[in-house]
Amino acid sequence: MAAFQRAQDKLREERIAVVAASIDPREKAAETVETLSLTFPVGYDLPMAETAGHLGAFYETRRGILQATGFVVNPDRRIAVAQYSSGPIGRLVWQDVLGLIRLAKTSAS
Repeated sequence: MAAFQRAQDKLREERIAVVAASIDPREKAAETVETLSLTFPVGYDLPMAETAGHLGAFYETRRGILQATGFVVNPDRRIAVAQYSSGPIGRLVWQDVLGLIRLAKTSAS
């Protein structure tokens, strides 16, 4: 999330909005928002198993974690890219999102 925050100016130039959500309780999510100085919306207190079921995300009940799941959503609200991670490797990065959006814009014109 910190990297997406640092890239906010570049992402906004392409009209890319960032939204995050977490299974963390409100207090912990608020702490993350403050610590990382996040300016984009961050949802909180999502039910882990139910959220994983809806998204198809990986989760670990024993450790109480929902692995990162990322989506790029088109202006028509369709999922263009879905990324599922079972660990810290292979997550969406802002550079790839920016490149994908720029490619889509040039391909459409």
